[in-house]
Amino acid sequence: MSAKVYVGNLSWNTTDDTLRQAFSEFGQILDSIVMRDRETGRSRGFGFVTFSTSEEADAAINNLNEQELDGRRIRVNLANAKGSGGGGGGGGYGGGASGGGYGGGGAGGGYGGGRGYSAGGGQGGYNQGGYGGGGQQGW
Repeated sequence: MSAKVYVGNLSWNTTDDTLRQAFSEFGQILDSIVMRDRETGRSRGFGFVTFSTSEEADAAINNLNEQELDGRRIRVNLANAKGSGGGGGGGGYGGGASGGGYGGGGAGGGYGGGRGYSAGGGQGGYNQGGYGGGGQQGW
């Protein structure tokens, strides 16, 4: 059964391909994607890598969490490790994509989102961080 890994604190320069390359030594990758702002196309600072087995995903987490990729210390977690909360987090990131409209609407939204992902550490945290960033922006 496949396993999806969340990768946070990515450099703006990290692409789907460099993400795949960094994780490929730990197993067969079914998919790798860096989430991008719908309006600007700029990286949102996090992405996902899907491995063919959970053992491969665990190896990647154990070896790459807190390691450097493209000059940034990345965070690597199992994307669906939170059970039903993970599902909510997934919805949150989907909502974040539509919220990308609101984030992209204000130039500060991009920086707010940036703060959110680095402070959040998880999909749910990303969303809350995004709102927090928005609040600071409104100050």
